[in-house]
Amino acid sequence: MSTSQQGTNRSGGVSSRVLLAIGLIAAVIFIVSLWIKADTLALITKGIPVLCLIVWLWTLPRDRFANLVMAGLIVSLAADLVMQWDRSLFLPGLLIFLVAQLIYIAAFVGVAKRGNWVRLLPFAVWGVIAFLILNPYLGDLLLPVTVYIIAIVSMMWRAAALVGAQGKSRDFELAALLGAIAFGLSDTLLAFNRFMWHDTLTFFNINEAAPFVSTLVIILYWLGQWGIALSAGWEAKDHARRE
Repeated sequence: MSTSQQGTNRSGGVSSRVLLAIGLIAAVIFIVSLWIKADTLALITKGIPVLCLIVWLWTLPRDRFANLVMAGLIVSLAADLVMQWDRSLFLPGLLIFLVAQLIYIAAFVGVAKRGNWVRLLPFAVWGVIAFLILNPYLGDLLLPVTVYIIAIVSMMWRAAALVGAQGKSRDFELAALLGAIAFGLSDTLLAFNRFMWHDTLTFFNINEAAPFVSTLVIILYWLGQWGIALSAGWEAKDHARRE
């Protein structure tokens, strides 16, 4: 949330500044829970940052774009909880996240219906490289992971199509694009860690494996969702001012 918005939006007396503080505290507690292996604490706190974004958007005079983004956040929250509840539920969680990606794509297309095919190229290369690296390890999950890669590439591309859209602010464009890229990078690292690395990577001369990758994945994920939500907040406020 931008500083100009902090403290101005309220839902039942809860300001955006309070929501931001709650989200940050929950994020820190979740990351600590990863490192100390406190599974119950992780389950309780993982979804709170995204929940705070949902509540924040709820306080705004939403337009279609913001409503779709809020729907994507709600679906993402459900996927978060499913995956955190049981690692064996990876496929259901992936399919729920796929729905969220489709919702974000619909939101972006609603703002900029014409896509720039040149802007697709870097994201398509990203997706192809990720697929080629992951392919030997996917087994029975080859089809759903492939479909998801196509969806995340499409989501990033459609966010890139917003840049230069008529009548849109640079802040809106960058928030959506950088949020989408952070989301895509998070999902790519998550896939590499799940199918190839299995939390075995070590850094900084630490001999025993530690959740470095998982920590980076969740931080990028939250930043991605925050960027997309922020773009929705700015778009909704701009839309309200134009009316």
